[in-house]
Amino acid sequence: MADLLLPRACAVCEHLLDRNEREMVCGRCWARVPTLPAPVCGRCGHPTHFGQTCRWCPLLPPYVRAARSVCWAAGDIGLGVVHALKYRGWDRVAAGMAARMARLDWPVDVVEERRALIPVPLSSKRQRQRGYNQSERLAASLSHLWGVPMWADVLTRTRHTETQTQLTPGDRLRNVSGAFRAGASARNALRGAHVVVVDDVVTTAATLNACAAALCDGGARIVSFVTFGRAPALGDRW
Repeated sequence: MADLLLPRACAVCEHLLDRNEREMVCGRCWARVPTLPAPVCGRCGHPTHFGQTCRWCPLLPPYVRAARSVCWAAGDIGLGVVHALKYRGWDRVAAGMAARMARLDWPVDVVEERRALIPVPLSSKRQRQRGYNQSERLAASLSHLWGVPMWADVLTRTRHTETQTQLTPGDRLRNVSGAFRAGASARNALRGAHVVVVDDVVTTAATLNACAAALCDGGARIVSFVTFGRAPALGDRW
């Protein structure tokens, strides 16, 4: 009766879910997610052209060990999944996204060393508007799948920043410069640690790099990044 009166629909395409589907996103949409094509750079995970130097690695500072993403944050499906979690209030979508993030391939040392997952914090204003931190929902699900603890109180956002969506690369850097800080009480936990910062989407890595800088200032030895989506740039291979 509940299925008849209140049928469940996919959070992305809004078609009715099959009876055996338990996720918030239907299997057809998951099958159409534009995953990053092989081969990818061993460090930053960005699709590379055979015989050419990676164009994305220079965005990362030397204390960032590795970065990985599931798919391009583009098109109706790639952006649709992210928007369902980030803007439309479907927080349970995070479980399916994290399941796919958990299957990403990493360098052996990252798998052996990663001590904790750290979600990118939201400002209090943005969290009140959204009702939850989408990065924290992703990190919580990923923590369960990887068996690695989530440290949600290690990193704080010191000020509210503009949304990065419409900013140029230079403006993105200025917008998040100095916007994060590792708490004094977290320094013992961070000392010498390899931690993984979790976010929904990476574009120029400005936000993730600002988080990594704050974590290293707080005592972390090295940082890696994991996101669900990666924004494509001109010349990227689909």
